[in-house]
Amino acid sequence: MKNTRREFLKKLSYLAILAAIPRAAWASWNHKAFAADELQTAIKEKFGDLPVVDSDAVTLKAPNIAENGKVVPISVKSSLENVSSITVFVAKNPYPLATSIKLGKGTIADISVRIRMAQTSTVVALVEAEGKLYRTSQQVKVTIGGCGG
Repeated sequence: MKNTRREFLKKLSYLAILAAIPRAAWASWNHKAFAADELQTAIKEKFGDLPVVDSDAVTLKAPNIAENGKVVPISVKSSLENVSSITVFVAKNPYPLATSIKLGKGTIADISVRIRMAQTSTVVALVEAEGKLYRTSQQVKVTIGGCGG
């Protein structure tokens, strides 16, 4: 099989792009938190011993009934100051940590994502602000599972 000059240059450009990505971008992946198979373990791996407080300053919008667990739209909003991250967990998923989004300084704490849910479960949103975690949660009923079910 011969490589054409075009194929060679294409492969070379891919390697150049990979080499240009800073190592810091790869280092931010928290494998232990995403691989945890229980909710409390995932929270502990992600946040360590940060205190968790239930808060009305965090709003979670999710459907009461999700017809298909493959695509469940949710949004999380907070009126707290200096929010550094918003993290979403699904208690009964095989891997509870669904998403974690870091926010830059001065960013409005308002995200919308679509997550997968294996079955009816509690969706937990944790907002990190000034060294504390603020929590809210909501039960979502799933009629068709989306995590390999």
